[in-house]
Amino acid sequence: MSSRKIVAQFAALALLVALALLPGCSINVKDKDKEGRAAVDIKTPMGDLHVNEQPDVREIGLAQYPGARPAQKENSEDKKSANVNLSVPGFDLKVVAAEYESDDSPDKILAYYHKELQKYGKPIECHGRWNGGNVHTSGGKDDLSKPVTCGSEEHGNSVELKVGTEGNQHIVAVEPRGTATHFALVYVRMHAGKEDMI
Repeated sequence: MSSRKIVAQFAALALLVALALLPGCSINVKDKDKEGRAAVDIKTPMGDLHVNEQPDVREIGLAQYPGARPAQKENSEDKKSANVNLSVPGFDLKVVAAEYESDDSPDKILAYYHKELQKYGKPIECHGRWNGGNVHTSGGKDDLSKPVTCGSEEHGNSVELKVGTEGNQHIVAVEPRGTATHFALVYVRMHAGKEDMI
């Protein structure tokens, strides 16, 4: 599933939990900046959720490609970047995602990030349609230590570089768009169990 779908699904789930436990929760919404981005903190007896639409790219663990610019929104509902932290008893999730554009070729950007990802292990290369970073997991908490995989291959001109495990992965998705190259940087960390909260 794409990083944007993961962010949206967990944010919606956490909001429902917060509303169900409204008497015991606190909700803090920070004012939107001039570009309409906001930060929300929800704390409940059952767990916490933090959503920030302006993530620090350093939290992804990858350098921003030289000269890259933030991707343009296609509409007012389009979210190109986010930092989501969800913590409930027995499960923690952190997703940091940001999309960019560059005038350099896809091959040049892929070569740059292939070197960047080496610090986390040997990246695999996946091909298919654009989805902004396909986070593939087997589903069980025991599977979080399995190496990343491409999932089902699809036709398309997007290339993804992935490294890590299902529970701790870095993804770079790259696609040519007209004369520019569109790319996404994604970091996902999941933990199921009692110890080592995010």
